[in-house]
Amino acid sequence: MDDPIVSAGSLKSELCEMKKATTPKSAVKHIQSGDHVYIHTAGATPNTLVKAMTERADELVGVELYHMHTEGPAPYTKPEYRKAFHVNSFFLGANCRSATADGYADFIPSFLSEIPIMFRNGVVPIDVALIQVSPPDSHGFCSLGISVDASKAAVDVAKLVVAQINPRMPRTHGDGMIHISRFADYIEVNEELPELQSHPLTKEEKQIGEHIAELIEDRSTLQLGIGAIPDAVLSCLCNHKDLGIHTEMLSDGVVPLVEQGVVTNKFKTRHKDVIVSGFLLGTRKLYDFVDDNPLVRILDIQYVNDTAVIRKMPKMISINSAIEVDITGQVSADSIGTRIYSGVGGQMDFIRGASLSPGGKPIIALTSVTKRGDSKISSMLKPGAGVVTTRAHVHYIVTEYGAVDLYGKNLRERAHALINIAHPDHRELLSKEAFERFKQF
Repeated sequence: MDDPIVSAGSLKSELCEMKKATTPKSAVKHIQSGDHVYIHTAGATPNTLVKAMTERADELVGVELYHMHTEGPAPYTKPEYRKAFHVNSFFLGANCRSATADGYADFIPSFLSEIPIMFRNGVVPIDVALIQVSPPDSHGFCSLGISVDASKAAVDVAKLVVAQINPRMPRTHGDGMIHISRFADYIEVNEELPELQSHPLTKEEKQIGEHIAELIEDRSTLQLGIGAIPDAVLSCLCNHKDLGIHTEMLSDGVVPLVEQGVVTNKFKTRHKDVIVSGFLLGTRKLYDFVDDNPLVRILDIQYVNDTAVIRKMPKMISINSAIEVDITGQVSADSIGTRIYSGVGGQMDFIRGASLSPGGKPIIALTSVTKRGDSKISSMLKPGAGVVTTRAHVHYIVTEYGAVDLYGKNLRERAHALINIAHPDHRELLSKEAFERFKQF
């Protein structure tokens, strides 16, 4: 009788040999009218497959598309494709904002940690998952690379998986391994991944970075979002010691801190000595850094963003941004008035987790004014604005004018504190509006 282990190994080899790359047009033939289709996240967006799918618009009716932030043109959002595709975004990128505002696409509010749960329990069924992966290893395993996040759950539950294999995709350690036999079909491409380039920091952003750096103690574990302010914070941490990283998203700014010995992960209580993230987006330098690097684990976002996991790490520092904050501490981060701009994301997952962590600090950071000079600290949020972090959850608010801790403060005390870090040009009006609201101020 054959050794069962040898037989299983032989079967995998045969599957690898049998499965051949196909054309984009042929690969997306698996998508049928009425299907629910998931598209891989951010820099892992399989744009060749997306383009081929969109070119089939005349053959399709009522395909429900689901994704978070994606990179690329998102051609399926065009008005002429409304009959073929209906877009559902859990987090809007720039490529879906106009379509959503114009009614050609929809937004699903959700904590990032709960998107995989929606897939796994069938609240959001997935028929086909379109993904981009690294080439298979000698055992036939590919990697979801820079984007495991909720994509792992989508792959787990999808009836069919169609892959775009790209040698430019880094092979990452963690939860993102998928065997080539799981693919209904795959194509081969050799394309550079989308990159997120950093921009020169403004004076205000640098000041915010300095204020936040003062709040961070040695041996803290950090979660940082995306954009200039997280970059500014990272640039101010060169003199810190033994920091750890447990974050939903990883960016370039972490790499020099690892190289300088600032980020060591020695004092993390979970995944000691390694960086944990759900996805990453940055430059080729970052992608090369994580490629086959056992120092970095890219894990399922249902775990990464689980408040029960986050709270167990002492000195957990959560740093997130906001569009607007009112004088009672309500944080709007997903919309400008009624216009959806981004999404809930992982802000509340980490705000709550950090607030429950021993010595943890949840931080919301924003510049004091918009590019037009309007105050981002307001007496009331714009009509229709979504509250992502409630005033009961908020702790630290930081602008270029300082940092305040609202935890345990009453509404009047909060208003005083926030007005003191608002732009000086707006403080008098904010004080008048606070007096009208609270009767004494």
